[in-house]
Amino acid sequence: MITVRPLSVDYGTLDVARARLLATFGYPDFRPPQIRAVQAVLSGRDSLVVLPTGGGKSLCYQVPALIRDGLTVVISPLISLMKDQVDALERKGVSAAFINSTLSVREAGDRMARASEGSLKMLYLAPERLEAGRTLQQLVAIGVSLLAVDEAHCISEWGHDFRPSYRRIGSLRERLGSPQTVALTATATPDVRLDIVRQLALRDAEVVVAGFDRINLTYHVTPVRSQAEKDTSAIGLLRATDAPAIVYAPTRKAVERVTAVLVRGRIRAVAYHAGLDDALRQRAQDAFMQQRARVIVATSAFGMGIDKPDVRLVVHHSMPGTLEAYYQEAGRAGRDGKPSTCVLLHAYPDRFTHEFFIDGAHPDRATVEQTWTFLRAHANRDGVVAQGADVIAHQLASALGDRKVSAALRVLVAAGVCRLEAASMGRVSVRLLATPERIAAELSGARAVDRDVLRAFWKVAGRTLEDGAVIDLTRLPRHLGGLMALVPVLERLAAQQFVTWRRMGTGVRLDPRARHPKWLPVDWSALDRRRRADLRRLDAMQRYAQTRYCRRAFVLRYFGDPEVRSRCVACDRCLGTTEVLPPASTKQSVRGRTRPL
Repeated sequence: MITVRPLSVDYGTLDVARARLLATFGYPDFRPPQIRAVQAVLSGRDSLVVLPTGGGKSLCYQVPALIRDGLTVVISPLISLMKDQVDALERKGVSAAFINSTLSVREAGDRMARASEGSLKMLYLAPERLEAGRTLQQLVAIGVSLLAVDEAHCISEWGHDFRPSYRRIGSLRERLGSPQTVALTATATPDVRLDIVRQLALRDAEVVVAGFDRINLTYHVTPVRSQAEKDTSAIGLLRATDAPAIVYAPTRKAVERVTAVLVRGRIRAVAYHAGLDDALRQRAQDAFMQQRARVIVATSAFGMGIDKPDVRLVVHHSMPGTLEAYYQEAGRAGRDGKPSTCVLLHAYPDRFTHEFFIDGAHPDRATVEQTWTFLRAHANRDGVVAQGADVIAHQLASALGDRKVSAALRVLVAAGVCRLEAASMGRVSVRLLATPERIAAELSGARAVDRDVLRAFWKVAGRTLEDGAVIDLTRLPRHLGGLMALVPVLERLAAQQFVTWRRMGTGVRLDPRARHPKWLPVDWSALDRRRRADLRRLDAMQRYAQTRYCRRAFVLRYFGDPEVRSRCVACDRCLGTTEVLPPASTKQSVRGRTRPL
């Protein structure tokens, strides 16, 4: 059992930390919960720090990292999050860097060299990067003074965003020599806290849990029956204030649609989601941060690590799948402590969408076994299936569905029975579109080389080329010019609709024990537990949306906050309103009265 207890404070050490806080970050002092967390880290003990969104978790390891010797390694789940945090630190003169998949091998090597030379104070990594290649061995040689695990709820299968790669951080920490570790999260129920401590093997952990109550936020739920009603409500809310606002939508497609609706409603809105390229995403973020766009419509990742303190309104266009996700996203309002409003537009069918995703994320045993049988049947002598996960999912989709197959592959990788690995740069998937008559008529003379390439493809793949075939360009006849010459030919043929083609992303390598047909060490009971846990979290979110009692009390009880009260003066239930109030600084008639927030 975890014991949460107050800490003794070494004011001399804290004075040094306060001086660094002021000099680097410009804050005169820590908030009370931060003091307890910083002292826990400075004392040298392993720690779990649970602070609400906007509570300043990052400072709890960043300031100690700057006043102690050695390298601090920060595990962070999102590329955009670690980039934002490193950029912010560099602007303040802190020697920090990240290593992730956006860097070339040379760039990653240069940053690791800086860490080895001692010129870096903080290095941000994804958990997958910590496992990859020589990274772990290099960090062992360098020595890690402090390990910070951000978004630590991802470790727990009881958390709302469980990631198998996070689950392995405990064993990686041990291989690093079990350095002092601080785990940080904004959303962790008591069960999740216990699981984080256990999975990371934290020694005599100091657990710092601040109150979850954001007293400046007012919570409302608006019942709606259709997308059209949601759109109308969102436009009304956004027109009632001229302050910055975030609208959360569940999918990329929904983000684009809602953004278009708001723009047609003459609201300055931009879209933000992972499907946009880096330049467009950065442009949208900059427009919002610099007030050129008043509203940003985004998927859930937006806002993590982004310092926009004056957001006055957060609207959820659809019910999230967990109360943790909702509270974290709603908490991006009012980070400056001023009154702000959080509104959930709730339609009961939103639940069905989440049930669909839960079913897809947790495949049944038959789906996993059928996917495993397919992999074994298509593996070569070396145990490699020369197809990417997306191709495998497509080939099994008619029987199982893309989503279930992709989930089954994740289950198999997590169980260690196979792994995804980078394929050869020369492996491509090619589908022939043109008829033989068109090829003969148009690919002659100066285009003879294009015809010869298509003939080489046909010789390798035969009629399967008409449905799509995987071809290794490096194994085609040398007179065709090799990889560098063949790619321009493919691009030319695709532009003129002779073929479609794409590079293959990854292959799948099976464990050597896969040759035994009955070997499949998957923990089926764990799969079932995770599915049931996801459904329980969805039930809690639904109950929040439909409760007749204080919404704030509902949330605080869910997170085990000891300061919970039965009523507040900042939710629609306690205010006795039947309509959503506008954000702070505006007024709206409610039941015949004018009530400011």
